[in-house]
Amino acid sequence: MGVSETRLGARVELDGLCKYYGDFVAADAVSLDIQAGEFMTFLGPSGSGKSTTLMMIAGFTIPSAGDVRLDGSSIISQPVHTRNVGMVFQNYALFPHLSVERNVAFPLEMRKVPRNEIAERVKRALELVRLDGFAERRPKQLSGGQQQRVALARAMVFEPPVLLLDEPLGALDAKLREEMKFELKQLHHKVGATILFVTHDQEEALTLSDRIAVFNGGRLAQVGSPDALYNAPENRFVADFIGETNLLEGKVDAVRDGSCRVTIEGVGAMTGNLRDGFEKPTNTATYTLRLENVLLENEADGADNVFDGTIEEFLFVGNARKYLIRLSPNLTITARVSTQRQSNGLNPGTNIRVGWNTADMLLVDAK
Repeated sequence: MGVSETRLGARVELDGLCKYYGDFVAADAVSLDIQAGEFMTFLGPSGSGKSTTLMMIAGFTIPSAGDVRLDGSSIISQPVHTRNVGMVFQNYALFPHLSVERNVAFPLEMRKVPRNEIAERVKRALELVRLDGFAERRPKQLSGGQQQRVALARAMVFEPPVLLLDEPLGALDAKLREEMKFELKQLHHKVGATILFVTHDQEEALTLSDRIAVFNGGRLAQVGSPDALYNAPENRFVADFIGETNLLEGKVDAVRDGSCRVTIEGVGAMTGNLRDGFEKPTNTATYTLRLENVLLENEADGADNVFDGTIEEFLFVGNARKYLIRLSPNLTITARVSTQRQSNGLNPGTNIRVGWNTADMLLVDAK
């Protein structure tokens, strides 16, 4: 998603942020430079440090070390209410006894904004999230998606340059999540704020973000565009966590002319390319192979690496079929084939040819 041309957001710099709980390291020297107006997602499994980092930016968690700067000025010693950042929590944190209007007005009232200005700004915020006409309702009278939009309006009403969203779609059902993805993208274009978005859902991260920071064990595993993370993961963890993939680890037979020949026991030999920035493998090499790059039957015949396999199971997923294919007693891989490429499904127990090209094998670990 492109950054809003208005660029109303602030630059956010994280400089060596750390958080320790006794011997447990929740965040370990996290450093990031987030540009004004950027949509940056913190992605990772539970306990990876993404929410801890967001809470340190917001001021709810005190860092053990490091600094947070907005437009070059440190905010690390400022209390939450003076940091000028908007916050949306997963459970929305709406006041159940207040109307929608009063919920949205709350941050303006805390900032002593004149009453007539509050009314106008609340009206604009509710129009922005398409909730004009709902001002007098209580949160319990709203759907989950509407409550989420109230929380967004409250976070935006005082026009902060930075919005922090902590898994805001997590409580919504699948259909509402899809709708809210579009709404978040549209809101980002309209308001131009810098958005820091926390999720463990890789699809949310890939569809919404300008860049993604992948967390693992309290550290940054990789930072880059959705395309770079999906197509050029820098390590095994990112390859496995972003999207669906097959990880192929084999014993190195030969390395020459920019390629590596490996053998997987029970399967056979295959060839993958070497990669800049990685040590030349001498013992083992691990490659990532995306599901859509696995070729079956006639399509496999002209591939660089071809093997015999057996269909163990398949899933129909609407516009594609996913096949679990056994290549050896110790190795299964998954293929995803669009229904346009394959009109008839393959049944479990079917013996087939399986293949893929050298260019589609990406080195992610070398030893």
